[in-house]
Amino acid sequence: MASLESSNVSPPNPSSFVLRGPTTTQNKFLRSTSTKEASFSEFPYTPPRRSSPSSLSQSLHVSPVSSPLHPLSPLPSSKQINQINQNQNQQQQSPGDPPHSGAAYRCISSVLKKDGQILSIAASNGLVYTGSDINVIRVWKIPEFSECGQLKTKACMVVALEVSHDRVYAAYGDAKIRVWQRTWDDGLKHVRLATIPRTGNYVRSYISGKDKMMKHMGPITSLAINVSDDILYSASLDKSVKVWRISDLKCIETIQAHPEPINAIIVADDGVLFTASDDATVKVWRRNFCRGDQPHSLTVTLPAKYSPVKALTLTPDGGILYGGCTDGYIHYWLKGWYSGQLQYGGSLQGHTHAVMCLASVANYVVSGSADSTSRVWAREPDGQHTCLAVLVGHRGPVRCVTAFAGRFGEEGDHPDGCTVCTGSLDGVLKVWRVTCVNNINRCSTPSGCEYFEL
Repeated sequence: MASLESSNVSPPNPSSFVLRGPTTTQNKFLRSTSTKEASFSEFPYTPPRRSSPSSLSQSLHVSPVSSPLHPLSPLPSSKQINQINQNQNQQQQSPGDPPHSGAAYRCISSVLKKDGQILSIAASNGLVYTGSDINVIRVWKIPEFSECGQLKTKACMVVALEVSHDRVYAAYGDAKIRVWQRTWDDGLKHVRLATIPRTGNYVRSYISGKDKMMKHMGPITSLAINVSDDILYSASLDKSVKVWRISDLKCIETIQAHPEPINAIIVADDGVLFTASDDATVKVWRRNFCRGDQPHSLTVTLPAKYSPVKALTLTPDGGILYGGCTDGYIHYWLKGWYSGQLQYGGSLQGHTHAVMCLASVANYVVSGSADSTSRVWAREPDGQHTCLAVLVGHRGPVRCVTAFAGRFGEEGDHPDGCTVCTGSLDGVLKVWRVTCVNNINRCSTPSGCEYFEL
């Protein structure tokens, strides 16, 4: 099986996530064998933080990768929940504060396949694509969430997925990207188009010495597509970002973006590229067509206070950038309506372990964490954020997430809310329905600048 460890790359620092494929039947995700229930009181609400850049070398595994076991005792009754919510409201709200909004949620589907860890997920046109340890990408149809196809290759471990203009882009553990064309003639079909980089072009370029760095020298961690410029970006643990021209699938630029491995990238509608790294920063890049061979230039560096950034997402309008970090915090930056410059807006606190994935839809932000939970956050009109729901059910770290506005195929009219798909390293794919309910405060968090000073 292909491994995300590359002989050409020095071992990533311990704070990086290293995705390992099962080499034997025993090397799978290990569940706890303890019969004693762990206490949540042992995990402080505020995760431990790094105090200096030198502590970047500290390992993430000083705290458990997975969360403490969730209680298997019967859930509290609705009367008990209402009483808890009332007590929370009395403790956290002053008389002049408006009532917090909340959410009711339920798991509407849970699927376990013998695919190993679920590593990537993408959605487009009523279809959801999931990638895992094996060489199969599964295609699911919404709203019934039934499997309707598979994309197979010889390579294993699908670490990143993107879908755009009926094309599916999948990054594998061998540091290559496979491309499929989706057609609807006589039913849903996927036709394999190419592999990036093309083997012939790579060999010729290597021999001629024109571009020995065409192929990533380390595992790919993230993909992003600039629709307007017809460009595909790929980020890697080799600390670089490759720029691929979609028309001919050629590498047209290599950005040496960070001094540490890059974990996530995302592109705004205006073409601005954001890169997140283990160096505890998010960098902003703009493309200038007059710069020749290196058109991408660094605009600004956003610090995340010594915590490696593992995930990125943008609001649909591109006005807010969110970054999930290994300390469990989600930092966000606001785009000025006049200047267009990003300014630090605050942090969302709640996860006890690293934030591994983020998604944004409408005024909701969904986060998945190594604490085995997902959280749904609502962005209020005043700019504050409220945690509407904590989605509990996975028994392993939540590695990937996607979200849709509204509901699919369910009775009733509930314009508020969203549908969330979560993939975990426990191999389970879950679909959740989150519906907003007024005057319920399940958990709220301040989002001011008291977290740190700029």
